[in-house]
Amino acid sequence: MAEDDPTDDISLIEERLERLAEVAERCRKIILVSKAVIAGGFALLLVTLLGLLGANQAVALGSIAAVLGGIVSLGSNVSTLRQTTDAISAAEALRSNLIGRIDLRVVGDAPLKLM
Repeated sequence: MAEDDPTDDISLIEERLERLAEVAERCRKIILVSKAVIAGGFALLLVTLLGLLGANQAVALGSIAAVLGGIVSLGSNVSTLRQTTDAISAAEALRSNLIGRIDLRVVGDAPLKLM
């Protein structure tokens, strides 16, 4: 990153933060759906095992597949969310560092232009 003009670098970091925030939100949504799939699959398996739907092996296998798929999806997205959160923290720290290096001046100190 160029040290001459950190504003361009800050803009790039802001764009990256927006993309990372979108990834994090998508992961949160998928985590919620995964939890619902796990709960639904478990409930369907329980209903099947209790014989309330009859002895349907296809339903039992489908519910087991739903539970396992939900667990895999949940684990994958929790891991991705952690990595994304870490990347967001790192980008925010870099952005703060770049902002801190800018020589800001108070507007009151600027000379007034006469018209």
